[in-house]
Amino acid sequence: MIKESMQDASERMQASLNVLRDELATIRTGRASPVLVEKLMVNYYEQMTPLNQLATISAPEARLLVIRPFDASSLAEIERSIQASELGLTPNNDGKIIRLSIPELTEERRLELTRVVGQRVEDARIAVRNVRRDIQKDLRDFERDNLISEDEMHIGMKDLQRITDELIQDVNVLGENKHDEIMRV
Repeated sequence: MIKESMQDASERMQASLNVLRDELATIRTGRASPVLVEKLMVNYYEQMTPLNQLATISAPEARLLVIRPFDASSLAEIERSIQASELGLTPNNDGKIIRLSIPELTEERRLELTRVVGQRVEDARIAVRNVRRDIQKDLRDFERDNLISEDEMHIGMKDLQRITDELIQDVNVLGENKHDEIMRV
């Protein structure tokens, strides 16, 4: 019973880490990366669709993204979605492809992005702690219902705290790496 709870905790905490990893990948640094826009949702025939399902996205140069839609009629919607996003990029549409020039980040924009990273990291920490709280409650319930002994509960709590500490450390490392990446000129 404790083993299953620890497995559940580990999987749910790992999922929070994976969500953070995906979110941080979409925060732009100074270099062009298709990951910046591939999850951008586009209204395609009244259906919200990720951009990577509507177009090929490439980075032919360090500061340029090229978006080549499979269906030319989706060009305007793709352009609208890019403009509406929080990326702060202006699309250049030539009728067949969209070019996104990635400007050098200003110091002000870098600081703003690091605040966004900090908030996302804190959200991930909170998610991990919420999982810990849920599993702690389960362990207390197991002990109260005499399914496990008090000693087993305390051992389970220690294991849970160890798992939590490891995941929080991973979250912090991800955040620090992204922060350094943004601040690197």
